[in-house]
Amino acid sequence: MKVVIVESPAKAKTINKYLGSDYEVLASFGHVRDLPAKDGSVRPDEDFAMSWEVDTASRKRLTDISRALKDADELILATDPDREGEAISWHVLDVLNQKKAIKKGVPVRRVLFNAITRDAITEAMKHPRDIDQPLVDAYLARRALDYLVGFTLSPILWRKLPGSRSAGRVQSVALRLVCDREAEIEKFKPEEYWSIAAKLSQSGKNFEARLYSADGKKTDKLAVKNAADAEALKAAIASGNFVVSNVEKKPTKRNPYAPFTTSSLQQDASSRLGLSPSRTMQIAQRLYEDGLITYMRTDAVQMAPEGIAMARSAIAKEFGNDYLPEKARIYQTKAKNAQEAHEAIRPTDMFKNPDSLRLDADQKKLYGLIWRRTLASQMKSAEIARTTADIDVNAPSRAIELRAIGSVVTFPGFLALYGVEAKEDNDDSDDEDSRELPALAVGDQPNLKSVEIDQHFTQPPARFSEASLIKKMEELGIGRPSTYAATLTTLKDRDYVRLEGKALHPEDRGRIVTAFLSSFFALYVEYGFTAGLEEQLDKISAGDLDYKTVLRDFWKEFSRHTTEIKDLRVTEVLDALNDLLEDRIFPVKEDGSDRRLCPTCGEGQLSLKLGKYGAFIGCSNYPECKHTMQLSDAASGQSPEAAVGDGILGADPESGEEVLLKTGRFGPYVQLGNDKAPKRSSIPKGWDAASLTLDKALQLLRLPREVGMHPESGLPISAGLGRYGPFILHDGKYANLPDVEEVFSVGLNRAVDLLAQKAANGFKRGGGAVAAIQTFADAPGGPIAVREGRYGPYVNQGKINATIPKDIAPADVTQEQAVEWIAARAAATGGKSRKAPAKKATAKKPVAKKTAAKSTTIKKPAARKAPAKKPAAAASE
Repeated sequence: MKVVIVESPAKAKTINKYLGSDYEVLASFGHVRDLPAKDGSVRPDEDFAMSWEVDTASRKRLTDISRALKDADELILATDPDREGEAISWHVLDVLNQKKAIKKGVPVRRVLFNAITRDAITEAMKHPRDIDQPLVDAYLARRALDYLVGFTLSPILWRKLPGSRSAGRVQSVALRLVCDREAEIEKFKPEEYWSIAAKLSQSGKNFEARLYSADGKKTDKLAVKNAADAEALKAAIASGNFVVSNVEKKPTKRNPYAPFTTSSLQQDASSRLGLSPSRTMQIAQRLYEDGLITYMRTDAVQMAPEGIAMARSAIAKEFGNDYLPEKARIYQTKAKNAQEAHEAIRPTDMFKNPDSLRLDADQKKLYGLIWRRTLASQMKSAEIARTTADIDVNAPSRAIELRAIGSVVTFPGFLALYGVEAKEDNDDSDDEDSRELPALAVGDQPNLKSVEIDQHFTQPPARFSEASLIKKMEELGIGRPSTYAATLTTLKDRDYVRLEGKALHPEDRGRIVTAFLSSFFALYVEYGFTAGLEEQLDKISAGDLDYKTVLRDFWKEFSRHTTEIKDLRVTEVLDALNDLLEDRIFPVKEDGSDRRLCPTCGEGQLSLKLGKYGAFIGCSNYPECKHTMQLSDAASGQSPEAAVGDGILGADPESGEEVLLKTGRFGPYVQLGNDKAPKRSSIPKGWDAASLTLDKALQLLRLPREVGMHPESGLPISAGLGRYGPFILHDGKYANLPDVEEVFSVGLNRAVDLLAQKAANGFKRGGGAVAAIQTFADAPGGPIAVREGRYGPYVNQGKINATIPKDIAPADVTQEQAVEWIAARAAATGGKSRKAPAKKATAKKPVAKKTAAKSTTIKKPAARKAPAKKPAAAASE
């Protein structure tokens, strides 16, 4: 018996089918051990010795592997073909050797395959090798660097910038990219310009010609600066005659794109399919484990010869030989610091058309994208006829020339299968390929239909999307294919950036962290420095550099620098941040007065302040002056004097107490009276505090409001505002309201309906819906969701829940299995949902009721505590 170790149970299941009864394939479930999330896991004073820790779940799996090895005559390590896969094999082997689980004389082999197919696995088994120690060393160096940076910088952040979460070697540099782009946008000054276009007609066909030169000077995009100049040119063109002075026809070609790398797959899946990078990688992982695509973490664009041959055959079958170039196309990797040679991401069988496969909706979309891109990469170029026509305007007083440009696709080539890449959001360049000109010849005199002038303003650079940030990181050599999605997820989870639509916006917390690191750790957030470390890691993986030499050189300077920064006083940090972020948080006043003068007391100076939950702007005369404002208020263009201050809106007619409008650290709020514990309510997002009326304030202060009694339970339904926005509450269960205004008007029928909809999707403890692990949107009878429940994983369709067998991981459930389990459960219960088991009654001691605190919001019950995770400081990269 030969024991084979892979990462995932899905992969193990697929491989086991190909290898047969002489093999036992077991899954390690990824890494079996990691650096403990505590000080001392990497010890520079002991020549960077590392302490590894096996968690409880991995300990059980290693025991299963050890048990299987008792009767084994060979151990085969078949983890993924990259540094991370090599490291998993090394970890497994090291633990097994420590446990003395491998009998003397039993050979240990490492095999690599780039696709989970019968041919690829059979061929890999013929060419085993030993573990590649340089690859392992590169992994060890990266883990040590990430640990040392995280566990050294993060505590400094926590002490100097309360409310900050973590810093990381790659994470912080990616955050700087987002923050630097935001700073560019804020400093950008729009410039006015005008476009001038004439609508002409020749032989009954209309076309457009744009201003090309005026008075002997070529006009670029910004040449016409104001409306007066534009109107003068418009009048001159309208008064002239038109003669075609030159026509140039030039055939051009557009070549296909290279096959997908991890980066380009994430970018195209985002722009074409709307999938986030993390979701893209989840789907790609499943496609790889099912044997449909090659390994999905790669920065190589090369395809294996057999892959190229198969692609060419599939093109001939699908499109005919007219679309097949004489020779195969060979692509070269251009990514900076490309890793060890892999193959591009491609289908394992090019003849498997997406429409012929039974996949869920997202899997089919992503597989189709990969299939089309792969075949297109081996197709003929698109052939385009480009025509440029110059047209003289014989105006009475001015020499003006227009130019018309058009293109016609004469042979679609690869465009028949894979269209052009999407443009950036603010790319206003003309799409000349979509314009076609009539037949024009020198001497033709087209007729004028109209002249149009349009005002424009130059646009700032676009904010990064997840796709464009990954592209930029790849260009700069920051991070690696396996880290892109994880880095973006970390930035969002730490509340350093937020995603609005497709655009990444830096949060105030993220900008302050970036400003701090740029001020005091400038070297370590430089793009070139981070890319340089990646180059050193590549040299280690190639066996050209000792990994401990890299660690020693890095730690010598890094530890010295951090020691110096630790002694900084918080006031010094705030002074530096005040200067660095001055233009953002202290806007220049129109009258030229002191922009940092407190608008409330007129004496103190505004400055950044640090609180438990992050930074805010406050007055230097605190506590005598309690003026505060959020950074976001300053960032929105509101000058400090425009911030809402304390004020009296009126008196509550019921209690006679004053209703006060105040501004706190977390924004404006209303307060009833000045008791020791006054009733308060935050002002909802979208409401203008400056125009808040007494009636609106009283509405807020009287929340939560009772909507009515539920017709089935007889229990009350209430509406209120909470941490996550407006909601309704019934019997400890919450349902969100789409609009804050509905809190004050929602009726009983509407509330009952919302609660029923939420119940159909499932509730979790704490009031939110149980997040779906995966969803089969097109399942018969309606969508089926795979969820993790209190009593284990299950599948859900409407009100029917069916338990997932213990030997099947939730992520590995197929649509066919889910449909079968739902049908069986429905047959067994008559279509009724299973009731939760009744709890045993227990005698309880009487508990004295606490006096209800005055509050305008209903606090949701605490969610079930998640398993402990390693601190943010230890987050990889």
